[in-house]
Amino acid sequence: MSDKIKPALTGHGMDRDDHTRADPERLAAALANPDARLLALDGLMPVMKENALVFVPLDADCERAELVYLGLKDGAPIFAKVAEEGDTRQAYEQRANRSMLMQLRSRDLAIYAGARSLVDWHARHRFCANCGKPTVLAKGGWQRNCVKDDGGCGAPHFPRTDPVAIMLVEHEGDVLLGRGHGWPEGSYSALAGFVEPGESLEEAVSRETFEEAGVTVSDVRYVASQPWPFPSQLMIGCHGRADNHELTIDETEMEDVRWFSREEVTEAMSKGGESRSFYAPPKEAIAHTLLAWWLADSED
Repeated sequence: MSDKIKPALTGHGMDRDDHTRADPERLAAALANPDARLLALDGLMPVMKENALVFVPLDADCERAELVYLGLKDGAPIFAKVAEEGDTRQAYEQRANRSMLMQLRSRDLAIYAGARSLVDWHARHRFCANCGKPTVLAKGGWQRNCVKDDGGCGAPHFPRTDPVAIMLVEHEGDVLLGRGHGWPEGSYSALAGFVEPGESLEEAVSRETFEEAGVTVSDVRYVASQPWPFPSQLMIGCHGRADNHELTIDETEMEDVRWFSREEVTEAMSKGGESRSFYAPPKEAIAHTLLAWWLADSED
């Protein structure tokens, strides 16, 4: 992929500082650092000022809160606060205002993406999946442990990321795009689906494409990936080649699946809402990145 084509929500530029996470003394020193800052959140949404994240000094309330250590931003320790148990429902039923989020500067958006996924995971994993007993934050927020002193089993738990295969499938210069039920009229995007247990990425691409469009895919290759913190997916962008143009659409899952020419994609990507062919995915979506890559790759 060209260096000029990068997915949104990537490029946080932080030092994750894993050694500090695992060392209680170093973590305590980071908390006591006068330059340490807390990412300001309103529920799960960021507090913003002039399209930038807001970071505030740590205060006394932080001593009683669960804090996730995000790492070093320009040398300063950065933390995020997990919503308290009583506030969890309000915070985690909050619908993401993506149009507002995408106004953030690119680096800030990437920092927020990681923070959102982590604090969301912590609020949803206060109890052990193995024995049901309470868990506590560990390793600077990159782990939770079941509490043995409370009769628990002591099992460790780690933040999860759910892999999603999202693919551009090509045949004779055309690309396969689809639209789900309830999507805005005229909107099309790359086909996608979760990678299932016991399945490779290539197998997921082939299975999902066949299930949704009845198309057999081969020659699958990786293109790029993007974290998607709603709540915590990793979108894995791929390219594949179809054996033919014949479609059998799964109408329970897809409203429509169509082949689009390079000219139609070029128009949709360049004209946006004025396009006569279809509405391209928004710029924050990796599907937009994949289409941009596909057009640029044909010019090389």
